[in-house]
Amino acid sequence: MSTTQQGTHSLAFRVMRLCKPSFHVEPPFRLDPADLFVGEDIFDDPLAAANLPPLLSSQLTKSMDSSDLTYGNRFLLHHPSDAMGFSGLLLLPQSFGAIYLGETFCSYISINNNSNFEVRDIIIKAEIQTERQRILLLDTSKSPVESVRAGGRYDFIVEHDVKELGAHTLVCTALYNDNDGERKYLPQFFKFVVANPLSVRTKVRTVKETTYLEACIENHTKSNLYMDQVEFEPAPHWSATVLKADELHPADNSSTGEIFKPPILIRSGGGIHNYLYQLKLASPDSAQMKVEGTNILGKLQITWRTNLGEPGRLQTQQILGTPISRKEIELQILEIPSLINLDKSFLVHLNLTNHTDRELGPFEVRLSQNSAHEEKKVMINGLQTMVLPQVEAFGSTDFHLSLIATKLGVQRITGITVSDTTEKKTYDPLPDVEIFVESD
Repeated sequence: MSTTQQGTHSLAFRVMRLCKPSFHVEPPFRLDPADLFVGEDIFDDPLAAANLPPLLSSQLTKSMDSSDLTYGNRFLLHHPSDAMGFSGLLLLPQSFGAIYLGETFCSYISINNNSNFEVRDIIIKAEIQTERQRILLLDTSKSPVESVRAGGRYDFIVEHDVKELGAHTLVCTALYNDNDGERKYLPQFFKFVVANPLSVRTKVRTVKETTYLEACIENHTKSNLYMDQVEFEPAPHWSATVLKADELHPADNSSTGEIFKPPILIRSGGGIHNYLYQLKLASPDSAQMKVEGTNILGKLQITWRTNLGEPGRLQTQQILGTPISRKEIELQILEIPSLINLDKSFLVHLNLTNHTDRELGPFEVRLSQNSAHEEKKVMINGLQTMVLPQVEAFGSTDFHLSLIATKLGVQRITGITVSDTTEKKTYDPLPDVEIFVESD
């Protein structure tokens, strides 16, 4: 009979967690008796080994005698592998143990009839209760257990994918008819805490048009984790490539050329492994890219296994990059001649892009003066203002600007500025570009 706050009950729940067994390690220090009397190289010389003291010889003979029941040789090495402490046995779980986020919690539940009479019409419910929700795992309301005999039991297994951290409670309840026909209600609670198996630290760096994402995964469990997959799922307007140190060229993150990839080991108690991804905008003409402020890069999908193959799976939150601030108008240089001669005109190939959802223009392109007394080393050849037509929404136009250099050596093209004649608006000038001017 079991006793709860609701009174005495004929039934009682017994809960055991179902998980893989662990290796049984015998911690006592083991030794070779020969090391106590002679050097470890004594067996290299057969003659010297034959002249061991009689006491040592008898001890060695005794240690090899399997019929010795005194356990006097339990600390002796019978095989070199004995030094590892592995007994060759597997140990079944003795408690709930550590339960980690991303694992599947599996429990074997037995409801026992500890009374001397039969109980009937048993409705059993099993639920997982967290801080946020209550999840039903088993409900026999539609098909109650007909009866459990005296001293008998009814067993079942429940599973739950652990998706929340913190305190969890396995709630087991039974509604049944006792021997005297009284309807009784038995609740029992089994509490456990879910911990985080690993942490993911990310760094984002942007180099020109390419973004690099570094992910550092640290193992917080007491067992080794074997990473089956650490895949970055990019946002719709990004493409991702994983970079590896042992490869000359980056491998496409979505490629599945290899049938089997050996898992990456991250050791227990703080082991780490770093992953590097190269991210690029998938389609420069996509309208989604033009949305100002969009900085979602994507998320990581992580799957692993423990020493004996128990799986785990986690998904990170959306990883954010540097906020994308798109200019309304972007002016960039596409091509500059490799050979530029003094006092001779040369053409610079430029591109003007409209990043807005409306038509803009016409435009005027000129070289602005930073100071009235500053002499320009590179000037426009011909008319000082070039007129460009309107540019449609999300469109662009290419044009050539004729320039001339007036001084030898390394010079800078500075102050190329675009103005919208309709909106009377001047945009930021083109960044300075260095050129080398040669004589004829």
